[in-house]
Amino acid sequence: MYKPSTNGAWKGRVDAHDGALGLRWHQAVKLLDLSQNLPEVSRGQTAFAFLGFCCDEGVRRNQGRVGAAAAPAALRAAMASFAHHLLAQVILCDAGDVICTNQNLDEAQEQLGKKVALLLQKGYRPLVLGGGHETAYGHFLGLAQATTQQQLGIINFDAHFDLRSYEKQPSSGTPFLQIAERQIAKGHHFKYNVIGLQEFGNTRILFQTAERLQIKYTLAAEVQCHNLAVLEEQLTGFLAQVDAVYVTIDMDVFAAGYAPGVSAVNPLGLQPEIVVELLRQVARSGKLLSLDVAELNPAYDIDNRTAKLGATLLYYVVQEWSKV
Repeated sequence: MYKPSTNGAWKGRVDAHDGALGLRWHQAVKLLDLSQNLPEVSRGQTAFAFLGFCCDEGVRRNQGRVGAAAAPAALRAAMASFAHHLLAQVILCDAGDVICTNQNLDEAQEQLGKKVALLLQKGYRPLVLGGGHETAYGHFLGLAQATTQQQLGIINFDAHFDLRSYEKQPSSGTPFLQIAERQIAKGHHFKYNVIGLQEFGNTRILFQTAERLQIKYTLAAEVQCHNLAVLEEQLTGFLAQVDAVYVTIDMDVFAAGYAPGVSAVNPLGLQPEIVVELLRQVARSGKLLSLDVAELNPAYDIDNRTAKLGATLLYYVVQEWSKV
């Protein structure tokens, strides 16, 4: 099911006495209805489109803590009062929500893919607000339509490979194996880079699957600020192998103090600063095609820490990507 957004989704502080210099994101966001004729982005403009995926059916199937279906609303609320520092030709849009109903994950993922493909076709830069990490497969279905002649690379900031078998049913733990096997079946290379992986959170079969698929990964212990130069060099090498990049950020990659509101809390996760720098590098590359934030679970958040972190990552991505 698809539901367009409303003005009520964006509320925040208003500094009326400051005029245009006091503008905040909630005052600048334009609403899009993807069930109607979608206008193309005008020449000379850059338009970002936030698209929610209200779904945690994949988390439920993966025996995780449900609640991620409420994440798009929490991310919008956290972004609403951001100070607006974008150039006049940069537009922020809300494209509404795809909603998983009746536990029909396949249908929801197909709907998400169609909406992502539509946004790309019309010149928008999609920023998908998940949702469990089943968001990734639906998101990819849309990207696949837009990259038929391009080598797509996937960068996943995540404590987990999410390469579990989907023989019984797909879940939040299976999207990248689904993507891999779809790509291979179509004769495409599967270029997948996981940053922030935790050994204790991935069984031997998952490491064997990663080796078989020639997946690049960096353990969380190596993703440290003092190691930034090496990480940037590795990322440059990965970017050189692909034409376009899809970035997905699983909020459980971060340490619990920064991100308590997730399905699988991570006691020894990453610090946000290192992820921000790597995201900036990808945005500057000119190869970023689309991005999502997944696995935020507002039901377990503390003082909206996780929602605010996810929103702030989106802020920095928009700021850097808008310059390209």
